[in-house]
Amino acid sequence: ISKSHHPRAVEAATKYFLTQAAASALVLFSSMTNAWQTGQWDITQLTHPTSCLILTSALAIKLGLVPFHFWFPEVLQGSPLTTGLLLSTIMKLPPIALLYMTSPSLNPTLLTTLAILSTALGGWMGLNQTQIRKILAFSSISHLGWMAIIIAYSPKLTLLNFYLYAMMTTTVFLTLNTTKTLKLSTLMTTWTKTPPLNAMLLLTLLSLAGL
Repeated sequence: ISKSHHPRAVEAATKYFLTQAAASALVLFSSMTNAWQTGQWDITQLTHPTSCLILTSALAIKLGLVPFHFWFPEVLQGSPLTTGLLLSTIMKLPPIALLYMTSPSLNPTLLTTLAILSTALGGWMGLNQTQIRKILAFSSISHLGWMAIIIAYSPKLTLLNFYLYAMMTTTVFLTLNTTKTLKLSTLMTTWTKTPPLNAMLLLTLLSLAGL
């Protein structure tokens, strides 16, 4: 993230590091409190309610679910498009894998609340943006909300949803990277350069919106 040495990029890298480090510490802390109370170290079989709450919150911070979402749009805005692509897809895979493995021991009420808030706020906050990377960040938050709400009922469906989301987001980021587009105003004039690519982007965005 901080390869460009721009103050904005360095700030984004610091924010990313601090949030992820805090969330990782919370994951370890939830496992420790569970071991302290029940003698069970396995993170996939948490039984103590406090540990379940802490683990759910830690995974929400790692994924960027509302109300722990503030770092994600900022980090994405401060990174180049290729880094943004990695952050939105590949770097979401470890927390999704943790969510998948620990889904039976997560707190269902908290997870559902965070998921509903994420889907709602992800849509609303994206309306007010002109920066494409921020819009994509809020789109990611909204999609993650849907994944988090499905995980309790069908974890396989969540993974499928994530793969489809990753595929569509990759297409969008690579297209934007090719046309060197960062703002909505520049996106409006790119159709003259590469009409076929822009038509493809339109279809991908509609697909990402679930149409």
